[in-house]
Amino acid sequence: MPPARQQLLFFGLIGASVVTGLATLLARVAGPAGAFAPLVSALVYIAVLAVALAGIDRHHLFPRLGTANLVTLLRTILVSVLAGWLVVRDPGPIALVATVLATIAACLDAWDGPLARRSGMASAFGARFDMEVDALFILVLSALAWRWDKAGAWVLLSGALRYLFVAASWGLPWLNAPLGPSLRRKTICVVQIVGLIVAIAPVITRPLSEMAAGLTLVLLAWSFVVDVAWLARARAASA
Repeated sequence: MPPARQQLLFFGLIGASVVTGLATLLARVAGPAGAFAPLVSALVYIAVLAVALAGIDRHHLFPRLGTANLVTLLRTILVSVLAGWLVVRDPGPIALVATVLATIAACLDAWDGPLARRSGMASAFGARFDMEVDALFILVLSALAWRWDKAGAWVLLSGALRYLFVAASWGLPWLNAPLGPSLRRKTICVVQIVGLIVAIAPVITRPLSEMAAGLTLVLLAWSFVVDVAWLARARAASA
């Protein structure tokens, strides 16, 4: 087994223990309503880890896993714990804990990219790992906003847009064409995450939580439209 894959498996198993322990601890705070939260958190984490293990050999060409990927793995732990709270309808004191964990995960998102570039270990695997954890993070936050009655079911579109885009590319292969780096895309991703964290915060109630989630959804949808339009023009030009 390649060393990087061994390291991912090793730290991934440690992460699984952390996810289970932290989710179980918080479940005690929530009482009976949170009984299934540790199971959901563990399943989400294992699924992400399995996908990462499946892709690391082909897309990570370095002998070590790298600090940046460890940071992304830490974000996966936090997002997985947050996912467990989808089973709770009335979060009570957990809402504050969830807001803090989500804020930490968002701050860590600013580290992995620069760490990879500074260490000279930027890879296609790391970029994809980071992107997919971001997508899962947004999906979980939007689902929590809906589940905790901070916004209507429409907020789920914030998390679904990325996956709808991927599904559309199965029938429209030209959507798989590479997109260049974009400050717009990165900025709106950050704004989207921050807006959803604001929406789930216990001190924010409707209609302010809906406004925060709605504004960021509009920005995200616009960004997707811009990218799809660019890909369509590129396809037409190549044809």
